[in-house]
Amino acid sequence: MPTSPYPRREFGTPVPLDPRPMSASRTIISQVMLPNDANPMGNIHGGSIMKLADAATAVSAMRHCGRQVVTVALDHMDFQQPAYIGDLISITSQVDYVGRTSMVVHAIVEAENPTSGKKVLTSSCYLTFVALNEEGRPMPVPPLLAETPEEQALMQNAQRVYEHSKEERARQASGKQ
Repeated sequence: MPTSPYPRREFGTPVPLDPRPMSASRTIISQVMLPNDANPMGNIHGGSIMKLADAATAVSAMRHCGRQVVTVALDHMDFQQPAYIGDLISITSQVDYVGRTSMVVHAIVEAENPTSGKKVLTSSCYLTFVALNEEGRPMPVPPLLAETPEEQALMQNAQRVYEHSKEERARQASGKQ
């Protein structure tokens, strides 16, 4: 069997399956948007923002489960305000719901004009991840602990997103439109 020229990423030691607080997975990444991130009008491509959101939410999922993860789904991303070349895009994410092997992570995307300080909410979305064992198979993740009424509301909303997404994937797999 041929070997890869790339080093294999270590999967890490799984964290104990004790409940972990939502706040332990909170992640913020920021990046200045450059011309290669934009269209000819200077607006940032949605795909550039989606890629950053995937990276931030993956970090949140890995922080929660202590393992490598894969993206299973991106659930509905609206682009409410444009972002432009030179804007600082900041993505805040955290795990809002967990199943047995999966985690639903919410991302909020904000664009800031660093010279004026003006910030706008550009988009938000949910991504679902699955934790992997050394064989690349799904493995259990720790339960999620909502410590405040606000976090409990976030968890309930993310559970609805998870259930809807799961139903939609099952419907698509069955070939029903």
